[in-house]
Amino acid sequence: MRWKLTERAGPKVRRSSFDDSERALDALEARGRELAEAAPGDAVNVRYKRFEPQQRVVARLELAGPERLVPSVRVGVDVRGDGSVEAFRGRVRREVVAEQRGESPYAALRRVVSER
Repeated sequence: MRWKLTERAGPKVRRSSFDDSERALDALEARGRELAEAAPGDAVNVRYKRFEPQQRVVARLELAGPERLVPSVRVGVDVRGDGSVEAFRGRVRREVVAEQRGESPYAALRRVVSER
């Protein structure tokens, strides 16, 4: 049983595998914090619309496991252009994970994974 971590930052995709959920969540948190610190923080103008930094997803980290073909857990974080991070659950239909008082997005993910 393996946990797969997929990172999409711009056009690049990186994949990693882990033996247990704790190591996978540690790697997700470490990489998410790095990407949040390096977030560009600028708005993007297209012909008819302006996207503010908090509207842009500059990186997405997804964790799936432990089953190989049809994972029972699919969670992740979106790193926004302003450096904020939002935790989610699901793949096609993403559901934002509500953070409890004093909880970080990464702690919320750990809670969701431990509840399964």
